[in-house]
Amino acid sequence: MLAAVGLASSDALLWTAAEWTTAPDLELDFIAPDRFDVLTKAVLIVAAVVKAALLWLILRPLMPGLLNDRERALRWLLYAAVAYSLVLWFPLMWLPDEVDLTLSLVLWGTIDVLYLLVIRWRARPLRAAAGVMFAVTLAASANDLLDELDLLDVEPGAVGALVVMVCGVAATVLTIIGQHRDGRWSRGTLILGWSSLSVYVLVYPLAFVSESDVFSGPSFVPQIVMDAAALVHTVWLAATAREMPSSGLPAEPLSPGRRRAARLAVAAVTVLPLVVLIRPESDPRTTFSGWSIGCDEWDGNFGDLKPEERDDVFVCRARSEMGGVPPMFPHTTSDQQILGYGRALCHAKDREEQEALLREAGSERASWGVDSRDLVYVCPEIVGATQPELLRTSEEAEAASRAYIAELNARCRDPWPRTKGVVQATANYSLFADGDYGYFVHDPEDEAGDTRADQAVERLYDDNTQVGVAGSAVLVGHLEDVIDLCLTVKAFRTAPPLRLAGWDQVTEVPITTPTGNLTVPEADGGDVGANAPMPNLAIEGKGRYRLRVYVRLAEEEEHLVVVFPGTSKKRLKLKTWEYASE
Repeated sequence: MLAAVGLASSDALLWTAAEWTTAPDLELDFIAPDRFDVLTKAVLIVAAVVKAALLWLILRPLMPGLLNDRERALRWLLYAAVAYSLVLWFPLMWLPDEVDLTLSLVLWGTIDVLYLLVIRWRARPLRAAAGVMFAVTLAASANDLLDELDLLDVEPGAVGALVVMVCGVAATVLTIIGQHRDGRWSRGTLILGWSSLSVYVLVYPLAFVSESDVFSGPSFVPQIVMDAAALVHTVWLAATAREMPSSGLPAEPLSPGRRRAARLAVAAVTVLPLVVLIRPESDPRTTFSGWSIGCDEWDGNFGDLKPEERDDVFVCRARSEMGGVPPMFPHTTSDQQILGYGRALCHAKDREEQEALLREAGSERASWGVDSRDLVYVCPEIVGATQPELLRTSEEAEAASRAYIAELNARCRDPWPRTKGVVQATANYSLFADGDYGYFVHDPEDEAGDTRADQAVERLYDDNTQVGVAGSAVLVGHLEDVIDLCLTVKAFRTAPPLRLAGWDQVTEVPITTPTGNLTVPEADGGDVGANAPMPNLAIEGKGRYRLRVYVRLAEEEEHLVVVFPGTSKKRLKLKTWEYASE
């Protein structure tokens, strides 16, 4: 019914009716952007009918009859495998892969052991051969689990994968033969068992057809056929469980020794995979890596963290490789070891002891020592005693930054308080801590601005004034090695008086603006720039201007930049710093 409605209304609904899953939107957009073709729709309709019939076979009522404990356990484990195949795979998909693999290994390991105990094989070689095939397939599953847990990395390769597949086919064949020799399972169940092998038989033909010219492009048809064929195996499992009662057939006796061996085997396949999940503390446990999502989510301050989150952030920072730098500790170091070394580094007496601890841990950057901004997360009481600012919340840090900037700006005064410009501003200008050329007065909207800036940098040291000029960009250097200077900018409609007294250096140069904008870069939350709003100094719009730079050295280096209209292209050294001229 649902397939018929989907055929008439929606490809997504038709897909859901046939495949019992929601439509893969991304794949549909790529493979079938203009709806399914006729062949795909026909295959989906047939698959929906076939799978509905198979589902009816799965839901048939249980056969009456007595069961012993082993038979009852096998029946319900087979139905658990059926439920997993039909519905349980979906919620388990949201759990970690190792959980799914463990549950699958326990389930099928127990089923295989009970197959060997419940089925009346009538021949020891047949039972032994089945046991070997079961063991190989379970070993392959165990290898997948160990690989997922990073406890073992054995790559079987193409030959190994083929051997596992052959053993899987052989295990199914031997089980069907055992059912036939047992006598309690019907001919229909045996036919279902043989039919379940179609999954293996269809792999190569469908792969060949999908790569041939039968389809004009990518197609869902092979996937739909394989999904329907795979359901036959689920029906066989359900039929095997349904017909479990022995119907009066004599039970195959077990000796006391074989009973103990059977119990041991069932316990082993149940407990051992769970034991593997309990990893020793000496193994590396890497909850976070330098590139993990959990690390990327954190960009706040120490004070914003809950106490239980601090260790995680330290591990993230210790494993970080941002900027291409090596991590603080080798990749093989476990989380517990990293935290242990972190606390030891907190108690180190000096930098030499820190370096020794890092070398002991195998760090590639032992000579760097450790920054207190990293250690604060594992020992806030130690770091905070000498650097309390590292314990602040984001709000506290922001408030402290605003107060610091306000203090810097308050130290700067207008050197020409009585000469008011049309527009003007006074502020502290922050430079790069590791050295900076200076600051720009430029047209930020000039399309050739980057080129002009590079040219201004190249011309900065053409003479001892340290003022580089290139069209719409003027780079003003600083005379001393400073990271902050006081800057005042003023714009006039005519040239103001020179007023050279009290200044160590005065230089006047030409500057142009093709867009009518001339200003100084602002810090705007960054580390470099003016720490207050800067006005547009091109008060007459586009055109040519003159720019006069006053510099003097006092307790702090102070600059005054004056801009006014002017067409002259001359560079004037109105006053030269005597030390620079020597």
